[in-house]
Amino acid sequence: MAEEWIYGIHAVEAAVQAGEVERLWMAQERAADARVLAIRQAAAASGIAVVLEPAQALGRRCRSEQHQGVLARALPLPPRDWKSFAGQLPDNAFLLMLDGVTDPHNLGACLRSAEAAGVDAVLLPKDNACGITATVRKAAAGAASRVPVFFLTNLARSLKDLQERKFWVAGLAGEAEQSMYAADLRGPLVLVMGSEERGMRRLIREHCDFLLRIPMAGQIESLNVSVATGIVLFEAHRQRSGEAVARHSR
Repeated sequence: MAEEWIYGIHAVEAAVQAGEVERLWMAQERAADARVLAIRQAAAASGIAVVLEPAQALGRRCRSEQHQGVLARALPLPPRDWKSFAGQLPDNAFLLMLDGVTDPHNLGACLRSAEAAGVDAVLLPKDNACGITATVRKAAAGAASRVPVFFLTNLARSLKDLQERKFWVAGLAGEAEQSMYAADLRGPLVLVMGSEERGMRRLIREHCDFLLRIPMAGQIESLNVSVATGIVLFEAHRQRSGEAVARHSR
């Protein structure tokens, strides 16, 4: 198994807090920065070894100059048990399923939005999808360590199991007739997003209880998957938190 790096202040900070770090490197040039110092102190409190090196040395280790002065080597973590986790979900659980997102920046942005919108877990396929890489962690700004992520062998079967537990499954599709603003996104819900190029696979689409579209003006036919995910997640969050849309008058 290849060495897994975590870099960037937000990503490393969250990974240290989650107990996912084996060893930590810090740039000598930024050792006195407040955020970097706070991470070093948290690492020391957790018994994590910290090494000071020139910033260029960190860049060579992780093959990126986006480390922001902090670099961690991730612990090999055992795979999460989805069945056990699913059995403990709250009655009003909110899940995000990404059917084949392959770009690490898109996946990281989706995880970041998922955490901000209160998603309980993110479900991904084991095959033909991006894993939780260093780039994903950096783009997720810490969310990859805070949102439970599960890689499932059969997404369609998982959806069926969730439906038997009274979950509604809503898929996003550009050709859908129903606007996301007209849909009831409260209660136990799985929001399904397709891949960057093909959208949802046919079998996954067939397991959706209803399809939604994002109303758009102009001539653009579709949005980047991470942008579309954020839009729908926050509409669901608005409904689920009971926030009304403000009406203004002159």
